Amino acid sequence: MVRPYTITRGRTAPERDDLTLITVITTVEEEADAALARGSRAGARGLQPEHRLILDHCRRPAAVAEVAAGLDLPVSVTKILLGDLVAQGLLKARAPLSVARAAGGVDLGLLTAVREGLRRL
Repeated sequence: MVRPYTITRGRTAPERDDLTLITVITTVEEEADAALARGSRAGARGLQPEHRLILDHCRRPAAVAEVAAGLDLPVSVTKILLGDLVAQGLLKARAPLSVARAAGGVDLGLLTAVREGLRRL
């Protein structure tokens, strides 16, 4: 077991404050593949095993909460690691609404059905 502050190199807060639990994270394939091919170094900082796991996990879009659960790490630690990778250009972070718009828009009928279902509970 490794202490979280070791994984984050002593940092206790992410440099980015725009990463929420539902922010969607996606790997930038070309950049990530190139960084992984170079070995354990990417830019000024090396890729830690957790960084590599994140890059692999986010090849399909995933929310910050999903990534944290997949790594079995606290969300605060995961946000710091995600911020590292976004800063290096290896990940893209998108607000969930922009993802919904890119997919053709928000389905109001579906949202209404979910709301009604929740009311019935």
